[in-house]
Amino acid sequence: MKKWISTLLIASTLVGCNSGSDETVSKTNDQKGEEQQVQKTEVVFWHAMSGDLEKALNEIVADFNASQSTIEVKPVFQGTYEEALTKFNSVAGTKDSPTLMQTFEVGTKYMIESGKIEPVQKFIDEEGYDVSQWEKNIVNYYTVNGTIYSMPFNSSTPVLIYNKDAFKEAGLDPEKPPMTYSELKAAAKQLTKDGKYGFSILNYGWFFEQMLAVQGGLYVNEENGRKGEATEVAFNGKEGLRVFELIYDMYNEGTFYNVGQNWDDMRAAFQSGKMAMYLDSSAGVRTIVDSAPFQVGVSYLPIPDDVERQGVIIGGASLWLMKDVDEEKKKAAWEFMKYVTTPEVQAKWHVNTGYFAVNPSAYDLPIVKEQWEKYPQLMVTVNQLKETKATPATQGALISIFPQARQKIVSAMESLYQGVEPKEALERAAIEINRELEMAKKR
Repeated sequence: MKKWISTLLIASTLVGCNSGSDETVSKTNDQKGEEQQVQKTEVVFWHAMSGDLEKALNEIVADFNASQSTIEVKPVFQGTYEEALTKFNSVAGTKDSPTLMQTFEVGTKYMIESGKIEPVQKFIDEEGYDVSQWEKNIVNYYTVNGTIYSMPFNSSTPVLIYNKDAFKEAGLDPEKPPMTYSELKAAAKQLTKDGKYGFSILNYGWFFEQMLAVQGGLYVNEENGRKGEATEVAFNGKEGLRVFELIYDMYNEGTFYNVGQNWDDMRAAFQSGKMAMYLDSSAGVRTIVDSAPFQVGVSYLPIPDDVERQGVIIGGASLWLMKDVDEEKKKAAWEFMKYVTTPEVQAKWHVNTGYFAVNPSAYDLPIVKEQWEKYPQLMVTVNQLKETKATPATQGALISIFPQARQKIVSAMESLYQGVEPKEALERAAIEINRELEMAKKR
């Protein structure tokens, strides 16, 4: 854009003066020299943020670009995470490749195996960058065999969201949300009346993964694919069965609302009072609090009775450096990544989006403390993450076919509403995903 403006200014000068004058030539040469001086290293940044999230991201980029004079980050929206990954496949390693790309957490193994990315560990080691300032339970997900492959960026976890007004009307204590499956079932029964339901879970594989991990259950073998290449699923044990039985039992009791697969539909159903409790992403908390015509409560993910809480897996996305771009661009992108993880930037990102601060020092800044006074629900999401135990279960699974696996789980969840027994539904999904894992190994 600056080059285009400079060219336009030069053209205007030439039109306004005699083409042969020394003064015109002098001015033109000065402008060319200035143009060369302001030339910056361009970092093309592919992302999947839309709506208010894109606005918040663009503000961060604009602030970074204004903070120095040698780098220009250009954010380019590429659609959903899945759409962006498809585009990545077609341009990775070519001149059309971005410098930096945002990819969702389940694309981690795929990105590593692509051979087209540069682990951020390279730059961490080269300058002795202190990663202890980053949230440990977030960084763990993107660390494989001691190497940090990407920089955590927009991170979230699941939480229970509930209607405090509905709790009061049903004779429940709005300050004591259900923490176990039995408490969840009991509360849902009291909340279900007059065409309104007690509880719901979006038909989305991420929630199944989280409800598995909070019990300490693994998704695949080989310690969730982090000790070695995963060859088969592990989610079809007692932990996974408990999750499917919970949904099956509550649906048959008439206390569970099948909300489908659309996030907006789920949130609209809650705001309209159609259901009183549901699971959502921590990143959606602030919007729900602002939009709901009643008092909103936020709590930890419920767990089965007599099970020790392990914590949650980090969700969201991270930033990846491309391998086949020149070193100058990589270094420029690394400077941007460091800027993004500063406490000041992370504080702004947290309060504007609801995503966690990658740098926990952000929570000590006034802007966050003020926001937490207004939205104490945000503190609940942060505390749940802080209390998470670092285990292979909460670190998350590493498999290259995760998007396909999630869809198989969705189909299995939906079959529960058609009367398929939990064990049968779970085993069907296990067989199908094992087949996908086997096929991926042969590619």
